[in-house]
Amino acid sequence: LVPQIWTNWRSKKTDGLPAEMMFLWALCGVPFGAYAVVQNFNIPLQVQPQMFMSLCLVSWAQILMYHHKWALWKVLALAIPTAMVFAGVEVALILTLKPLYARGHEKGILAVGIVAAILLAAGLLPPYRELWKRRGRVIGINWVFLGMDWFGAFFSLMALVAQETFDVLGGVLYILCCLLEIGIFVSHLIFLARTRSLRKDAAAQGKTFDDVRAEHESRGLPFKFAERKRRSKEKDS
Repeated sequence: LVPQIWTNWRSKKTDGLPAEMMFLWALCGVPFGAYAVVQNFNIPLQVQPQMFMSLCLVSWAQILMYHHKWALWKVLALAIPTAMVFAGVEVALILTLKPLYARGHEKGILAVGIVAAILLAAGLLPPYRELWKRRGRVIGINWVFLGMDWFGAFFSLMALVAQETFDVLGGVLYILCCLLEIGIFVSHLIFLARTRSLRKDAAAQGKTFDDVRAEHESRGLPFKFAERKRRSKEKDS
């Protein structure tokens, strides 16, 4: 997530990066972190959810500030207590579930793992709304971040495979992450293929795809790759 945070800070823009994605991923770190600690995963796998949650909260705070135009003090007033609540809930889960798991009661930690998997997958759904809006185009998401995140999920999956016993729920969680992120890559590649000739013609005129789109919008002309609008906005207009 560091490349994404750096891109957000440098451009002061987070268009195309959904706040829901970052918040759900940060929230996912609570049950996922507790699950990893209680299950006594390898140390890197125990540390990963904590780092992931922290960085997601930073990115979420950036979206509130850059996209939603919140004042810095408002962002900090919300983000810091949220982080403290998340940390407190995770510690409470660990202290509650670890003794139960040690006595052979696995239903509690299984439920926590299921919640983590659902939140992780849910966090990757908002980008698909942005893909639909922009007809498959990806903006605002740093490709280095997405690639590193995919490889992180893949190698975490391999780490589970290397353990003495394979954790099925953890494996499903990482597989879901890999598949949904591959879908984002594929969507943008398809968009590039569909707009290849248009972008080539625009480049020959010293323009970009966005320049061509803006020209069509300013003239009120139909454009095949214009951004879709929500129905509520269409009704308002």
